[in-house]
Amino acid sequence: MSAVVDDDAIPARPESSESRTFARAIKDLRDGLASRELWFHLGWQDIRQRYRRSVLGPLWITIATGVTATAMGLLYGELFGMDIKVFLPYVALGFIFWNFIQTSILDGAEVFAKNEGLIKQLPAPVSVHVYRVVWRSLIIFAHNVVIIVIIFAIFTPPLNWTVFLVVPAIGLYVLNAVWVTIVFGILSTRFRDIGQLLTTAVQLVFFMTPIIWTTSSLSSATGETSSRLKLVELNPMFHYLEIARGPLLGEPVEFYHWAVVLGCTAVGWVLGMLVMRNYRARVAYWV
Repeated sequence: MSAVVDDDAIPARPESSESRTFARAIKDLRDGLASRELWFHLGWQDIRQRYRRSVLGPLWITIATGVTATAMGLLYGELFGMDIKVFLPYVALGFIFWNFIQTSILDGAEVFAKNEGLIKQLPAPVSVHVYRVVWRSLIIFAHNVVIIVIIFAIFTPPLNWTVFLVVPAIGLYVLNAVWVTIVFGILSTRFRDIGQLLTTAVQLVFFMTPIIWTTSSLSSATGETSSRLKLVELNPMFHYLEIARGPLLGEPVEFYHWAVVLGCTAVGWVLGMLVMRNYRARVAYWV
């Protein structure tokens, strides 16, 4: 004799998980932003721990960047026969902005894996750790601003009103740092090899980006200006550096550099929101 099953007694299967929605992803970002006191404190603690018991403390950030930029500027300026008064500020500014990009990528990829205990014990939005990394990168960048002041005092580049374009450029850097940390941070938590691949890729991209060399030196060395320059322009990092470095050197920045950066930012945020929607809730289980 078959049993009669009451259809009303069987709970309906949910059509989709409530945690895997864009609304929840946006709420996580908003709640994390509202917890700024927390990620402010965590970011400062990261810097203090890194230079604990050091005599000069965070000043080592400025010294390391300044010494490296000066050494590279003098060396490659001599190799390429460049005017040091022009080339050294070019290299120094390139290093400063590249360090922000590099730190955002590499530290962002490790943020969740390195904070396993805090993630499991502290009931906070995932985005808190994202903002923590971006805030820490901004602190490091702020220490390197001293180098920019020294460059202005010594070399006095021909500045004009376009110098204020560095403000929206830094804003775009921050927006990109957020989505980069979301994407690489969450994916690297699931697939730990991604962090190692990023370390190698960032080092390779550094040499492919006009930081310790210029596009003019490349064209003069090869004699093929148009084709070589097109290859350089395929590198998005070239455009990211141009929108921030150009205004500080008093050079005009063509609109297509901004267009490329804005396009990459839009695509990156779409990817970041997809990753947040699908995998945000799994971070605590993957660490």
